Amino acid sequence: MEAPHNDPATDGPTAPRTQIDLDSPDRTQDLGRALAALLRPGDLVMLTGELGAGKTTLTRGIGEGLGVRGAVTSPTFVIARVHPSLTGGPPLVHVDAYRLDGGLDEMEDLDLDVSLPESVVVVEWGDDKVEELTDARLHVVIERATGTAAAGGEGGLLPPEDDGRRRVVVTGYGDRWAGPALAGLGAAFA
Repeated sequence: MEAPHNDPATDGPTAPRTQIDLDSPDRTQDLGRALAALLRPGDLVMLTGELGAGKTTLTRGIGEGLGVRGAVTSPTFVIARVHPSLTGGPPLVHVDAYRLDGGLDEMEDLDLDVSLPESVVVVEWGDDKVEELTDARLHVVIERATGTAAAGGEGGLLPPEDDGRRRVVVTGYGDRWAGPALAGLGAAFA
């Protein structure tokens, strides 16, 4: 775990940045369940990572941990899905902002500012689009670890195999995450 740092984009201190190495999609989903235990109504989680990195898999784990109704699948074509709680907890609002270019102006059409106080809102591809919704948010970056390139293909190499390994960096912004809330997350996956 790294020491607290300042983010010039938010001009304020953040919680410690936690790095977690995962070895399978199942462990990515486990991380989502562990994150869900930390989340409460009003929390915003931004997910960053290339296509196929595991953003929806992580969100599926968050949904399981929150005890929400419905299968958590990629909302790419519907932009946003609301999953009501089956346990009396907050609903999960799952947004895919990949095709939205207009930043917060376009996001306002989704009424996320209305949903946020009583929901947990998870936004895939939300960088530079939803940060203004709240000063307190989690930013989760998922990077794919690549396997060994196979012989063949153009230039003698095929693209590396996806072996399921991921490096995940979780950073908290704002007072909500300035305390020890994220401290044990990395240790649980060591």
